[in-house]
Amino acid sequence: MIYLITVNYQSRDLIARLLASVELSSSEYQFIIVNNSPEDQAVQTLAGDRVHLLKAGQNLGFGRGCNLALQWVYERDPGAIAWLINPDTLLPKGMLETATQFCLNHPELSILGTVILEPDGAVWFAGGEFNPMTGRIVAQTDDRPLTAAVYQETPWVTGCSLLLNLRNFPICPYFDQEFFLYYEDFDFCRRYAQQGHRIGVTQHIQVIHAPSSITSRHPALKVQHSTYSYLLALERHTSRWVLSYRLGRILGRALRVSMTEPETAIAIIKGVVRYGKQVSGFGQPNLY
Repeated sequence: MIYLITVNYQSRDLIARLLASVELSSSEYQFIIVNNSPEDQAVQTLAGDRVHLLKAGQNLGFGRGCNLALQWVYERDPGAIAWLINPDTLLPKGMLETATQFCLNHPELSILGTVILEPDGAVWFAGGEFNPMTGRIVAQTDDRPLTAAVYQETPWVTGCSLLLNLRNFPICPYFDQEFFLYYEDFDFCRRYAQQGHRIGVTQHIQVIHAPSSITSRHPALKVQHSTYSYLLALERHTSRWVLSYRLGRILGRALRVSMTEPETAIAIIKGVVRYGKQVSGFGQPNLY
């Protein structure tokens, strides 16, 4: 059984489109919606025999929302395949069957990413790059390196489209709840890679994604969350020197844009301040 997991935040119409693309499949599946926006009552109309709605009670962020669903799946079917998928994506016809068979054929992979295409066909994601010596964390946007192999091992894959072979995890895998939004997928992959889990990305599974169709509604919050999470990721997976270097560059950018883009500058500073509170012990309590 494959379980598709998506996190709703005022995205009912997007999820309905995603669900319609999934329903073209002949595979056995269950579709789980974590409702991160309790005021969004319309999303309840999507519930059905194969569609389960989990109520978060508040906006938990992406990682903690996924944790809620992963725990729900793991308790019922610890040998399942879980596919984390963004609301603003679509599955091409036959892709669910392809993904299910691929995971069955390659049980050595605990975490699997897919090629993600924009609506115009441009490659949005084809693997993750990470240089711990510089703090560079970027997405590959060229799938040519993948064409020679069934899959390619990679440091990390995006949570926009991420498959988990739960059978490979002796306990339910989880995202670090300190990441509200952004870089939680990077941290997730690096933690489990350090435990010996294999991570790959394949061009044989593809999804279509409209980038930032949700987060672009609140650009200042996007910058704030991204700044905080990037610093937290560097603290966890690089050196103190790299963190200090990148922090200096971030503050320099805030200064440069302060006159032309004051809202962006303020959002950057808020992200830095939030990170400072977190590391000093004045951040939000651990809720996971």
